[in-house]
Amino acid sequence: MTQLVAIVSYLSVGAYDTDTVDEDQILSSILSKLDIDHEIQIWSDPEVDWSRFSHLLLKSPWDYFDYYPEFLKWIDKIKGLGIPVLNDLNTVIWNSSKEYLLEIEQAGFPVISGMILPQGSVPDLQEIQKKVNSETIVVKPLVSGGAKNTVKIPVSKWAEFEEKVGQLVQEEDFLVQPFISEVAEVGEYSLIFFNRRFSHAVLKTPAKADFRVQHYFGGTIQEIEPSQAMLDSCQKLIDQYGAKTLYGRVDGVEIDGVFHLMELELIEPYLFLALSDKAIPNYEAALKERLLGK
Repeated sequence: MTQLVAIVSYLSVGAYDTDTVDEDQILSSILSKLDIDHEIQIWSDPEVDWSRFSHLLLKSPWDYFDYYPEFLKWIDKIKGLGIPVLNDLNTVIWNSSKEYLLEIEQAGFPVISGMILPQGSVPDLQEIQKKVNSETIVVKPLVSGGAKNTVKIPVSKWAEFEEKVGQLVQEEDFLVQPFISEVAEVGEYSLIFFNRRFSHAVLKTPAKADFRVQHYFGGTIQEIEPSQAMLDSCQKLIDQYGAKTLYGRVDGVEIDGVFHLMELELIEPYLFLALSDKAIPNYEAALKERLLGK
């Protein structure tokens, strides 16, 4: 089969890509440089004939959590076609639910994990506090991204939020986590890896009086050089949980000098390709290795 690669994207309505550099186009330019035929396709477009492609590069299906049942059906369809996907679809399914954080914590890694509120349950503050020992908690969907339906709640004001949280939990599973003050005070670190090799890192700092580090909430981003201890911690996570990945992003915070995982992004992370001089050459080398065997 002649090599034809699909860059898998999403139908943009401006919800998750405001003020971003278009990394789909950057990836396209890298593939063009490597003389690899390719097309950008929307994962949810029913008109796409996926069987035409030799490989799928899962780059930016940023709305998958808004249409999760449809996304899982799409994954089943692609699996049935037997097309190689980067990152592979078993990894994507595992990574799509934040339940993986509890699994990684159980394996002994420092993790900001929390507890699950199953869909249809009645949230109980006393039960939450047995697992989440914090004066402020953060509630978010178990399958989510972009800070969607994420609520920060002071425990002292639980009564004001209890009804809202109860209504949200009737719709889907949620995760309750401790609020980490280091995120607001210092920011969240992201270390990016290609083919398990460290590429570059950034520090995402939230806007004043906010706790969400996403750029579309006014957060700022700067390239940083991680400490050796932080790099070693993130490398261990990638080695254990992202061993076969083309790309991986490890998000976390330092608490008393120890890196704590907040998210292991193996589906569609923004890779900050335009922020670091090392990013595009490292991505190109990884793609050359995976697609051309060089």
